[in-house]
Amino acid sequence: MDKFIYKKAAGITALSASISEFSYKKHSHKEYAMGVTLRGIQHFNMDGSLQLSYQNGVMLFNPEQAHDGMAHDETGLDYVMLYIDPELLFEATEKKDLIHFSTPVVYDVNIQQKILRLSHAILNEKDEALCSEWFLSLTDSLMMRNNLAADTKKDNVLIRKAKEMLHANMENVLKLDEICKELGLSKFQFIRLFKSHTGISPYQYFLNCKVERAKALIEEHRDIYTAVAECGFVDLAHLNKHFKSVYGTTALEYISHMN
Repeated sequence: MDKFIYKKAAGITALSASISEFSYKKHSHKEYAMGVTLRGIQHFNMDGSLQLSYQNGVMLFNPEQAHDGMAHDETGLDYVMLYIDPELLFEATEKKDLIHFSTPVVYDVNIQQKILRLSHAILNEKDEALCSEWFLSLTDSLMMRNNLAADTKKDNVLIRKAKEMLHANMENVLKLDEICKELGLSKFQFIRLFKSHTGISPYQYFLNCKVERAKALIEEHRDIYTAVAECGFVDLAHLNKHFKSVYGTTALEYISHMN
């Protein structure tokens, strides 16, 4: 049976997941994500290539790095993940520029154990001060391993403008023609350009942003219907459908796990 448990502390969201038949649709997160495969093989496509994380593998995702995810075979998969806001990582590493995980899967016992320790603390609702200390210890280990480097990938000016327009209209339907007119591109030129830079289509990105915004509103207000209304979903079922494709659980199940 598929199982997803989310908890949040010290600004970090921890996920404990067990899946067999469930698979994530291609999506991305605004946060950095790092996790450990506990059992089975994590199978995901990212940046045009297949990645496999075996038991004890450490998975590292950059913000807006599009990927899917599933168990590699019928034996299923258990894993934990941490989702970390870029600003929090910048503060901990004392870096001002965007930093970048250079390798999506590594096998490093020190980092693995520190991710497990922090995720266990968050999931078991330990003191936030302790979680913050262990988060700092984790980031120090990442920096020592030299797996965090300056991100040299520059966002295309048109893509940056498109993202701003998408974020500004999340309560509405996607108005592709208006964006294309503003950018001076045909619809097909824009879709091709956007996908080449982000790894997902404008429509997928737009839905992804709506779901992430809904998650933030649920955490802030503890009110699922505020998220439905402010993010332009037709109804709760509509939100639940897209929320599950990104987070593995419905918005209703997610709010039930919160303190």
